[in-house]
Amino acid sequence: MAYVTDRVVHDADAHVMETPEWIDEFAGPRVREYALANFDIGDVAKTLAEIETSRRLHADPDYRADDAGEIMVRKNWRATGSFIPEDRSRALDHLGFASQLVFPTVFNTMLEALEHGDDHDLTYETASAANRAQIAFCSVDPRLLPVAYVPLSDFDRAASIAAEAIDGSARALLIPNRCPRHHATSHVGFDPVWAMAQEARVPVLMHVATPELVMAPQHRNNGLAPEPDFHGGGENFRSVSYMAISSAPMQALSMLIFDGVLERFPDLKLGIIELGAVWVPGFMRQLEAAFEAFERHEQRLQKLSLRPIDYVRRQVRVTPYPTEPTGWIIEQAGPEICMFSSDYPHVEGGRNPLRRFDNEVAHLPADVQDRFYRANFEDLFSGRLGL
Repeated sequence: MAYVTDRVVHDADAHVMETPEWIDEFAGPRVREYALANFDIGDVAKTLAEIETSRRLHADPDYRADDAGEIMVRKNWRATGSFIPEDRSRALDHLGFASQLVFPTVFNTMLEALEHGDDHDLTYETASAANRAQIAFCSVDPRLLPVAYVPLSDFDRAASIAAEAIDGSARALLIPNRCPRHHATSHVGFDPVWAMAQEARVPVLMHVATPELVMAPQHRNNGLAPEPDFHGGGENFRSVSYMAISSAPMQALSMLIFDGVLERFPDLKLGIIELGAVWVPGFMRQLEAAFEAFERHEQRLQKLSLRPIDYVRRQVRVTPYPTEPTGWIIEQAGPEICMFSSDYPHVEGGRNPLRRFDNEVAHLPADVQDRFYRANFEDLFSGRLGL
């Protein structure tokens, strides 16, 4: 029996678990060398050993016999379909999701760090190779919706790689949730990117990356013993860095709204993924407060045809964490914004996100629950999922 059996559920956050040779087929020597040298999820030796163990397990018929029953239990490389494309279709059958947005794991963090450096050639060549690998992985099943990374460090190259990704059948574009080094996320130089995405009905997404990009590392120098993360190691978020996780997307959304991007591109849809949602109601109120305080003095605000809160409701969709008060968030922010996600096959998604979310939204009307599990995701794609 599938994990989901009683309704249509789209999964707004799922991942591949790349292996060291992941982009070899799509990259030149320089990119392959860089990617291998920076294939880093915590303890590299431990990670590589775990990948080899997972390869052996996936080749073991006895291990595979339990795929269905263990579909939400096995995590990372041990999960069904985590890195073997043909197995991902079977994983979706066991999960019962109508579709999955499929993000990178290793290359998400690698590219967000890389684009804040000075080597634009390497940044965009790596992104191109990683995107083509991502699209190839998802090509085995139309329910798998590949997400392609678009670095924002260079205007012309951002437009070029966005066009390459859309032409190559990417179903969503991933931009960094942090502001680029030398210009705003909302810079008019990116208008060709937003125009292409709007025309193709391809949403633009932001996704959590690495905690080192959220808070300065000195916050860990507290004189106390180090705390383990979700994985028992040192590479992921902890309670303190979690508290800052929403700062970057709030800044990016503020720029995209106040600088008129969502005004100029009214059909562009934005997804804020695995960055939580408990901040959204307060953020919406803060947008309104800022508009009230500065509208008389700023021409950019005077040019807006909607209230800031209405751009959020019209164009922004967000995934709560299963540990957040999702029902309260929906009540405060409105029924249009929140979407279900599993984070499959990452540990952070837990073993039963459906139960957690069901418990949170059970008191809401049936049509609002359907928006959370299905309709808001379909709206993210402007009704053009084509499934």
